[in-house]
Amino acid sequence: MPPVRPWRAVSAVVAATAVLTGLFTGGPPSAAAQEPAPRAVDRFEGEVPFAGPPAEGLFTWGDAAGSHPRLELRERADAPEGGKVLEGRYDIGGWGGFTHDFAFDRPAHDWTAYKGIRLWWYGQNTAPLPPGSGRRIALEIKDGGANGEASELWTTSFTDDWEGWHLVEIPFSAFVYRTDYQPVGGIDQVLGLDRMWGYAVTLPTGGPGAFALDGVELYGTAEPALTTKVVTKSVVHPVEEGGSARVDVSVATTGSGPTGEPVTVTYGTGDGGSAEPGKDYRPVTGSVVFPAGTPSGTTRSITVPTLKDGAAESAETVPLRLTVDGAKAPAEDPLVVVNAHGLPYLDTRLPVRRRVADLVSRMSLAEKAGQMTQAERNALKAPGDIAGYGLGSLLSGGGSVPTPNTPEAWAAMVDAYQLRTRATRFQIPLIYGVDAVHGHNNVIGATIMPHNIGIGAGRDPELAARTGAVTAKEVRATGVPWDFAPCVCVTRDERWGRSYEAFGEDPALVTAMETVINGMQGARNGKDLDRNDKVLTSAKHFVGDGGTAFGSSTTGSYTTDQGVTRVSRAELEAVHLAPFAEAVKRGTGTVMPSYSSLDVLGDDRGPVKMHANAEMINGVLKDRMGFEGFVISDWQAIDQIPGDYPGDVRTSVNAGLDMIMVPTNYQEFTRTLTAEVEAGRISTARIDDAVARVLTQKFRLGLFEKPYADTTHLPSIGSPAHRAVAREAVAKSQVLLKNEGAVLPLKPTQKVYVAGSNADDLGNQAGGWTISWQGASGRTTTGTTILEGMREAAPGADIAWSKDASAPTDGYDVGVVVVGETPYAEGFGDVGNGHDLELSPADKTAVDKVCAAMPCAVLVVSGRPQLIGDRLPAVDALVASWLPGTEGDGVADVLYGTRPFTGRLPVTWPRSEAQLPVNVGDSSYDPQFPYGWGLTTLTPARSGGEPALRAVRVAAEVLRAAGRGGSAESRRLVEKARLIVQDKIGQDITEAVAKPFAEADHLLLTGDPAGAIGKLTEAYRAAS
Repeated sequence: MPPVRPWRAVSAVVAATAVLTGLFTGGPPSAAAQEPAPRAVDRFEGEVPFAGPPAEGLFTWGDAAGSHPRLELRERADAPEGGKVLEGRYDIGGWGGFTHDFAFDRPAHDWTAYKGIRLWWYGQNTAPLPPGSGRRIALEIKDGGANGEASELWTTSFTDDWEGWHLVEIPFSAFVYRTDYQPVGGIDQVLGLDRMWGYAVTLPTGGPGAFALDGVELYGTAEPALTTKVVTKSVVHPVEEGGSARVDVSVATTGSGPTGEPVTVTYGTGDGGSAEPGKDYRPVTGSVVFPAGTPSGTTRSITVPTLKDGAAESAETVPLRLTVDGAKAPAEDPLVVVNAHGLPYLDTRLPVRRRVADLVSRMSLAEKAGQMTQAERNALKAPGDIAGYGLGSLLSGGGSVPTPNTPEAWAAMVDAYQLRTRATRFQIPLIYGVDAVHGHNNVIGATIMPHNIGIGAGRDPELAARTGAVTAKEVRATGVPWDFAPCVCVTRDERWGRSYEAFGEDPALVTAMETVINGMQGARNGKDLDRNDKVLTSAKHFVGDGGTAFGSSTTGSYTTDQGVTRVSRAELEAVHLAPFAEAVKRGTGTVMPSYSSLDVLGDDRGPVKMHANAEMINGVLKDRMGFEGFVISDWQAIDQIPGDYPGDVRTSVNAGLDMIMVPTNYQEFTRTLTAEVEAGRISTARIDDAVARVLTQKFRLGLFEKPYADTTHLPSIGSPAHRAVAREAVAKSQVLLKNEGAVLPLKPTQKVYVAGSNADDLGNQAGGWTISWQGASGRTTTGTTILEGMREAAPGADIAWSKDASAPTDGYDVGVVVVGETPYAEGFGDVGNGHDLELSPADKTAVDKVCAAMPCAVLVVSGRPQLIGDRLPAVDALVASWLPGTEGDGVADVLYGTRPFTGRLPVTWPRSEAQLPVNVGDSSYDPQFPYGWGLTTLTPARSGGEPALRAVRVAAEVLRAAGRGGSAESRRLVEKARLIVQDKIGQDITEAVAKPFAEADHLLLTGDPAGAIGKLTEAYRAAS
């Protein structure tokens, strides 16, 4: 059937419009003569650009990059309005859609004069199907608040039941307050229409689709019935047995004016609860009246008394039914909950083991399945599903944040979710999780640490622990007790987009930095987890995700991430399993498997998805290593296991997974898990073990006693004391690779010319996993850029700034060119997936221009080495700056000599991409700079040659014999030897020099300082 032409479209949709309008309002549309002139919202002629907030524009969103629809403005002869329409294609995984936000710097729009919103939609129903059976399209409008991303959301939907263009008219009375998600936790739950910030379209899941949209506009005459609503402060009202619950009921009006007519709220405790009237509570009935003229926000209270019978009981519920005349009723009736009491699992005097056993013995299969389920907060169909499905956990994926994105809003958000658990039988608290991988990185204003690759460069286990402690304190203050960190992977190929999440390429270095676990959790036995400054950790990703082969990934356009790790059994043990053994020893509370597959050479099994690998999870992690925590899946990772969904669930749980990060389809997961157990394909013992592991950590965290946020430490988030720790970590992470002519440190008296893309970009220097999942350029949070840090470090200095080095270069003493990468995360950052290891053309130009004009220092701000060998002869000083986070003044500290350069390479710096993968210990090893390389400005160059090396080796042997091979004294001896050797090598780094030099650093980390000095001596002799 050919598309409907515009002049035919109007007549063709008359019947369709009537049907749609009838569905929403129960009657025909108003006559055109009674309506004011329509008001355009979007014509899609190019007047509204594609842009992200805070600028006005159209932008896409989704649970993953693949869920972002692809939009374009296209000219079409059949366009209902003008010449262009908005076209889109989509294939939504969890959720996705697009938004038009109005400008943040201009007043909100006033829609109070209109009846509703309408739009032309190009139907994809070629069957055709009867009305109501097509794909459902959700439409959302943004009311009140500060801007389009800090507003109140009201939603409705229509079904795509036609082929060709049809006009969809939706009166504002059809929109309902969105109960599953509110950016600001809700404002007044009244659709005011006087402060509107735009609209959003949520597209359907279930397979690829396409759409076309045109002519979004307001129509009709306003309906006055929306002006007043009755709201309750909360839905769930917990009370101790024998106490009285107070339910506050308020009126709220559009524009906060007084009520225009009386509002009567009739109430009564009703049927449907688990509490027994007369035995557990005293029934109440009555009404409260808000006379005409009552100020908006006026509150009346209803009291529900409960009765004490002295028996130990699970929680009991008392529904309070509300009937409202003269206003809109609340979306949900209040629920009074008599708290569980007197049961052994609530007795804090009992050991955790006994409390867990008692609780598990009382739970139904459905309740156990709920505890094994983790959902993304945005995926909740309704807040009541937390109790309805007995969910064990919620998470915020990267960038899943409340609005406003403040610490206080985080705490309030988590508490609101936690409150819902009070309505369950046993009131088992949620364990809320976040990816705080370098500080509380989702929260604006938090202290953002260097990424792990920079912590590894710092080679300071004590400092690593302190960064973990700061992160834990900030995370727990926002009500979040669980951090999906640290990544204890070993990066073996820097083409991997997650390589910066690793501490380095050497398992000995990764193991040494796992002090961060104790910084976050406290004592190894978990006794500190209930403190308000500690969080549960998650060692990830088990096992081998750092070893995936380039080109082995089958996930979208990824080249390396989620691919296949092919290793011998010996390499698996020595490289990839060793850090997890250390994490278990340090008491990590959870472990997260990798998306990747493991192919152990010689076992003839081929690649096995880690989420299905029972040999590794049950056999190695739980049985051999003795891991007592619980195993949490990665995001929707079980769906990648071959087979149907019941097979995915069965295989992963039987392989040892204890909780599944669903993260969106929690309804199907809980149904499927229950069915698999009932069918005998998953044993009850396996379920009980999984639930016991989860509950053990919840008890250790003290969540049963204190489920809500302890906000004592909220003022410490982003505090000077915390930023000082990050600043120290930044300074120690800086690796000085070259320093000809002692260009560094800079002198405050020098005139400095600063250039390059990353000198003054906070988002670039923080990298991925900062405020949003993939990160973003620009000032995305609070912090200090490298340029700002330099100006603070030398306030009297003449420091010029020209990003592209286009400003004249005459008259300067020294140049500092800060170059490198822009943010990325996971497989989106894989080399070959739109990324490479080259500097951008603009950065190359800046380096060439500045270094040709004056002595220069080049800083590479990146998550992995960048190929700079062709420019190295022209560069006087070269610094690997890694991804420092928010404290750029830590970089300035070493540039100006406030702190010395002491960092060492955590990964090998290659000469070319063709060399990759290249790692310490390889039989062939000829890099640009070897693993462990790092010059210092701490002391003058050491002298003494081989006699000095022999002397320090003797001292090192004495320390090793005394069992102090891993002591600070041993490290200092090796440092002396390393400086002697580096001084002789200079920049003449050959394979004969590089190989023993790198191996020396590995030996030091394994507690063999004498062997390390022996290797350094070998490198010394090989140096020309």
